[in-house]
Amino acid sequence: MQRPRLSLVVLAGAALLLCGGVTRTVGWNSALSSGPQGSHVIGNPQARLRITIWSSYTSAESARFAVESEGPLRLGMISSGKVAIEVRHLVRSPVDLTVAMLAECGADAGFFLRHTGFLRRQPRWIVPLAHASGAQQQRWRYGTLAQRNRAIARDFRLYDLMEGMGVDRAVTDRCLTDPRAAQRITAQSDAALAAGLDKPPAFALNGAVQEGVSTWPQLNALIDKSLEKP
Repeated sequence: MQRPRLSLVVLAGAALLLCGGVTRTVGWNSALSSGPQGSHVIGNPQARLRITIWSSYTSAESARFAVESEGPLRLGMISSGKVAIEVRHLVRSPVDLTVAMLAECGADAGFFLRHTGFLRRQPRWIVPLAHASGAQQQRWRYGTLAQRNRAIARDFRLYDLMEGMGVDRAVTDRCLTDPRAAQRITAQSDAALAAGLDKPPAFALNGAVQEGVSTWPQLNALIDKSLEKP
């Protein structure tokens, strides 16, 4: 079986965690941990500012945010140890759920590679959504979890995309049939919707939801303001 190919820095970060604790030796961009309901956190667990991001893989705004924010967040803010990022899922459709399950497919150390990969490539893989036939949409919405997810993965060529990220078809297929993963992702999303967070991306700073904030420039200004406080 082909194993997921992960960057050396991510593997090094995972090794540090397994050996007991996070250190500054490799850098906070390699410090990975889990948040509530199975969310994913990158950065210093004791960071002064934790930014929670609710993302949807079918949201153009979420994709735009990912592209614009990745450099400043990863290279500047997270690496400083002052900021940590927590990613939670906000599922809006069967396609969203399928892609979220694939982002969770594979080693936890590779989650952020897959998460960012799906969002950055969204303009290409999402094209079938605008041209889907009635029969395709029926396949996406009805049947067992495995039947729905496999139909979506075929129609959107997600198997190919996963192979490009180092996850072979057999592993991808197993992930698409995992009811526990679907339940965990749905629980994250349901909690967000219950809190009124229905327009991704949505954000919280140290647990406080930021109303009316949906773009990187808006969030960046709030981060700068928060970090300026003594």
